[in-house]
Amino acid sequence: MKRIGILAYGSLIEDPGKELGPLVRERISYVQTPFCVEFARSSNSRDGAPTLVPVQEGGAQVKGVILVLGPAIEVERAKDLLWRRETRNECSDRHYSPPADPGPNTVLVECLQNMANVETVLYTKIGANIENRTPQYLADLAICSARRGAGAKRTDGISYLISVKKQGIRTPLIPAYEAAILEKTMVHDLDEAYEKIRQCNA
Repeated sequence: MKRIGILAYGSLIEDPGKELGPLVRERISYVQTPFCVEFARSSNSRDGAPTLVPVQEGGAQVKGVILVLGPAIEVERAKDLLWRRETRNECSDRHYSPPADPGPNTVLVECLQNMANVETVLYTKIGANIENRTPQYLADLAICSARRGAGAKRTDGISYLISVKKQGIRTPLIPAYEAAILEKTMVHDLDEAYEKIRQCNA
């Protein structure tokens, strides 16, 4: 049995990060998340773009990927690396310390045992902060993020949605969310939507 893996169900699939990426030795695809996720969080680090987070109500279990790390990596180090990637603290000496009283913006690292032949599987959890989860509102957040600095770095909501769809992830909100972006930007696909917004912003 493999020792340690990271359960990825969003941007982590394509971009494990500067620290985690070189340590990934194998990818186990088509692993269903044991919890439901949905576009329920507006991310400050993405200029407000909607992102997938675990939810108590709504959403769906989706196809994730377990990023299996090298056998020399200890659990505590893996937690540090995952937490730093998710909190934009990569290549620092900061360590993950689970708070006694986590708040809605606290990034938590959780553990699953014996999943897909991996002994310990880590994943991150952060609270939902979008109450008005309508396709129109999500589209507005995504478009605004694409106009800002996140758009220049391709960390905006439209780029995030493109990546999620490419990985075969589907949630109940995605079809109408995508349709709302296309309607608001008056184009035929998400790549066109991104390009149009960035050209108008140049």
